[in-house]
Amino acid sequence: MPTVSKFPTVSDLDPAAPAPAEGPEGGGGAGQDADASPLVRIRSLLPGLARAEQRVAQVVLDDPSSVSRRSITEVALAANTSETTVTRFCKAIGVGGYPQLRIALAADTARTAARSSRNLGGDISRDDDLPSVVSKVSFADARAVEETAEQLDIAELERVIAAMATAGRVDVYGVGASAFVAADLQQKLHRIGRVSFAWSDTHIMLTSAAVLKGGDVAVGISHTGATTDTVEALRVARERGATTVALTNYPRSPITEVADHVLTTAARETTFRSGATASRIAQLTVIDCLFIGVAQQHLEESVSALDATRDAVGTHRLGVRPDGRRRPRETGK
Repeated sequence: MPTVSKFPTVSDLDPAAPAPAEGPEGGGGAGQDADASPLVRIRSLLPGLARAEQRVAQVVLDDPSSVSRRSITEVALAANTSETTVTRFCKAIGVGGYPQLRIALAADTARTAARSSRNLGGDISRDDDLPSVVSKVSFADARAVEETAEQLDIAELERVIAAMATAGRVDVYGVGASAFVAADLQQKLHRIGRVSFAWSDTHIMLTSAAVLKGGDVAVGISHTGATTDTVEALRVARERGATTVALTNYPRSPITEVADHVLTTAARETTFRSGATASRIAQLTVIDCLFIGVAQQHLEESVSALDATRDAVGTHRLGVRPDGRRRPRETGK
């Protein structure tokens, strides 16, 4: 599995620790923003932490500004655990120790305060009025886009774009809300003349994967990275020789074990997780980056295809004459 962390790994800090496995083209990470939020990393790794470490993580996530000013003993007491567990948690998320965590949290708190003086990051409650709901939803969506961009591994993104730009075909797998994101990627690639298919039915996903071959690309989209249908389809595609790509919010989730390349989002879901709100926006951000990157690799062909597809549907828009010419723009006179 390629390296996706933007912080030092445990192996960087402890020479005795085993080095992470890399994909066939080497690990990523070199192109990531060194100033990305440690909270993004903590949220993405939270499901895979030990239970006591999860309690430490929750203390940090609940009030990172306070933790940046507290001693390791105070944090251990707040998490009902030991100082050793706090240190172990720091290493698990890729920072050297508690002093480094405090520094990272203090820097992140300063960046967050500079971005906005409004505290709209809370969960949506029963008592929130509609203006508050709108503010919180828009804030969460905007932060999902910003944090996804901050932590996105640019080197890994470049490798995925290169693979997709030269692929014989690109198959995209996703179920539920991720199926809509998969369909969006397929439609974008199709518009610039790239052979692409999006599948959400389990049987069709598996049969599609079974006929892929070397030179093809399979993309699996799953916020949790644990959707069995998508993971199985990506595994079959890899066994057939296709290059596999995972798009997930959790870099240690099962889908990354069957992916040659891993791209991560940074979405915080709140009360209405079933609506897949911020996660969908974060996924679409990465999809747009992939699409633009592939289009740049075939710029003239892409522009020509976009023009042709736009003209093909032009007569189905109001304001276009039957002969295909556009009506003069209204001047207001």
